[in-house]
Amino acid sequence: ITCPGVVLKDKQELYLSVFVLGQYKKTECVPAVFPIFFQERLLFEKAFTNIVDPGDLVKLLEFDTAVLELIQLVPPVGKVLATYEENTRDFLFPDPKLTHGRRGLEREILMKRSPFFT
Repeated sequence: ITCPGVVLKDKQELYLSVFVLGQYKKTECVPAVFPIFFQERLLFEKAFTNIVDPGDLVKLLEFDTAVLELIQLVPPVGKVLATYEENTRDFLFPDPKLTHGRRGLEREILMKRSPFFT
C-alpha cells in the first residue's frame, strides 16, 4: 500500500481486513510506515451447491460486496484509515488493463480514506 508523502501520526501497527464471499480474514500486523507490504496470502473458498448455470453465479457475485479495510491498532478498538468496496465479481475478475506484469499477480485499487486518515 502506498501513500506518497504521508507519515502516520499514530505509530501503532496496521493490518488489512478483507471480507469476501461472506468470509472475514485479516493479515498479520505490520509497522505503520509507508509503503506497506503484506507478504501473505488469504484463501477464501466457497461452494455454490445450488448454482447450475454460470450466468446465475455471475449474478450472485454481482450482488455480493467485497470489502477491504486498512486498520490501525489505535485503542480501544482500532481506526479504519481507508476502505475499498466493490461487487465481488469485479473484484475477483477485474477487466483487463493495459499494464505490464503477469495477469493476476499485481492489482492496483484506490482505497477511499476515512475521516480519521488526515
